[in-house]
Order: sequence, then structure tokens, then C-alpha cells
Amino acid sequence: MHIALAQLDHVVGDLAGNARRILDAADAGRRGGASLVVTPELSLCGYPPEDLLLRPAFLDACAAELAALAGAVRGTTIVVGFPERRDGLRHNALAVIRDGRVEAVGRKQRLPNYTVFDEQRYFSPGDAPCVVDVEGLRCGLVVCEDAWFPEPAAQARAAGAGVIVVPNGSPYHTKQQAARLAVML
Repeated sequence: MHIALAQLDHVVGDLAGNARRILDAADAGRRGGASLVVTPELSLCGYPPEDLLLRPAFLDACAAELAALAGAVRGTTIVVGFPERRDGLRHNALAVIRDGRVEAVGRKQRLPNYTVFDEQRYFSPGDAPCVVDVEGLRCGLVVCEDAWFPEPAAQARAAGAGVIVVPNGSPYHTKQQAARLAVML
């Protein structure tokens, strides 16, 4: 299975522009033979959206843009980070989009609240694994901070995941890669 990582220059609040960039990346991934195209966390709205998340109209616009984006996807599976409002709660979520629809949604379980992160102010944690089939391979999705703790990946593995995919939106720093490898291996 080929996976395309769509490291795009998302703009906070530019939902239509971000969706267009995501769709272009999905098309490029499909043309390049990717079965799965992965975008960063909160890629639809741009990262970090901060207090925009407190505006119901912003969350409604994100939901509408996600539905429109899903309707345009054919020929590959894409993972799109977006802010979800469900049952009165906000989640840092991942949509699995395939064949014109959102097939599954995964929700970030571990919400960082240190250095530049203030996610507990904006989001409620998820509590269930998200595992989807892509070309016969069961892929577990965990969001960024979830990868630093064993429980989210263990839940995905218990649900049948053979590989863990970790969309991330963290700011870059030079020591991060070595730290990630130490945790993941």
C-alpha cells in the first residue's frame, strides 16, 4: 500500500482554500498511486484555530466544507483533520473520506495543555479507537499527542489495526524527530 503525506501550507480560517489544497493533494496522491492520503490534524480549518473554535458559525462552516470536500473525493481514501461538534461537544477529529462520503471519524483522546498548546480549553477528548480498512490493511488513526501515550494505539491494535497512522499538526523543532522515533519504536 502506498501512503501520501500531504504536508500543506494551511491557512487558519481559509476553509475553502484549505479544502482546495487538500483535494489537490488527494488528486496528486491518487495519480501517484497512493491508496491513502493523510493530512495534518485540523488541516481543514488551519492549525491552530484557537478561539475560532468557540464560534458555532465557524464549526458549522467547517462541517459544511467537510461535506463538500467529501463529495468530491473519488479513487483514494483521505484522512482530513477537522474540528467536530457532536452532541454539544467539540473534538479535534479526523475524517476518513472515501467514495464521496465521510466513512469514519476518529477523535483525539489526549489533549495537550502545555507550552503552545491549550487544547483542553477548546476540545473534549475522544474515548474510542478509529480503525479503517485500506486495501486490506487495517489502519488505526491516532491524533498527534495520542501517540505519546500507549493507550490510544493499544485500543486501535485491540480493534484490529495492523498499522498506526498519526496525523500531526505540532510546531516543528529540531529535536522532535529523534524523540518521536524513540517513542514509536
